[in-house]
Amino acid sequence: MVTVEPRAKGSPIPAVGTTAPSIPLNPGRLDLGMRATLVFPNREIVERYYVPLIYTACRTCYSELAPDDIFERAVDGRITPEKQRELIGRVIESGHGSTIEHVVFTFAITGVSRALSHQLVRHRAGVAFDQQSQRYVSYKKGASTMLPATIADADPELRREYEEQVEGALELYSEMLEAGIPGEDARFVFPNATRTNLVMTANLRALIHMSGLRLCTMAQWEIRRLFQLIRHEVFAVSPFLGSFLAPKCVPLGYCDEAANRDEHCPIRPHKDNVLAAWAENAKRGRPAGSEPSAG
Repeated sequence: MVTVEPRAKGSPIPAVGTTAPSIPLNPGRLDLGMRATLVFPNREIVERYYVPLIYTACRTCYSELAPDDIFERAVDGRITPEKQRELIGRVIESGHGSTIEHVVFTFAITGVSRALSHQLVRHRAGVAFDQQSQRYVSYKKGASTMLPATIADADPELRREYEEQVEGALELYSEMLEAGIPGEDARFVFPNATRTNLVMTANLRALIHMSGLRLCTMAQWEIRRLFQLIRHEVFAVSPFLGSFLAPKCVPLGYCDEAANRDEHCPIRPHKDNVLAAWAENAKRGRPAGSEPSAG
């Protein structure tokens, strides 16, 4: 069964043959049928323990107090939440990332394609995954699949051919199961469009790193949408911690994506242009007739 993902009402259909760079449509405008649900921790745990725990890790580096003493002071309010957040913010911005590896977030992820999961599991440090098995789960009633908006909006004949290919593969899978072919072998016919479910646990440092890459407008649309949902879930239990989940250009202050040298994504200037402007300003700031030192 091919699941049609409707294009947002009023959104433009890309012109065929268009090659000029443009910012991809925000995938949040599409109903992709995926979910990312934060199953642990809840807001109470984050507010009562996560922020104090990160604060303890930060403060321990600069204090003569024992870590358990710092933690108790943070939990019982002797150190105000505002003071805790102020230190945590400064430490994260300084790049001292080990302090945020002590807290983890666990998500139930459903309805994403195998194309997405292949990208997702490339993240390894600080992340754990468990995924629905195509070997042990038999999709006797057919498997749901993802239909990209570009194909949904394509020439009707091209879309029809795509749907026939996908549906044919799933029908063949069912026929092989009925013929006694083991599921672990019949699954070889599944397309990348086949949906899957995962459990993902990531520490906050890994989550910030992953979000920096996957929230970028250069990221593939489906995984970009997944991390929009993940950010929303973290933000719901802690607007403070959720605020650190952002495209990498936000904390960097510039874009380092080679595909954005023309700055068609205007969120931040490209680093090449930033460095060129810096060099020009430095040149203008030199006294007339002076040359850089050769030594």
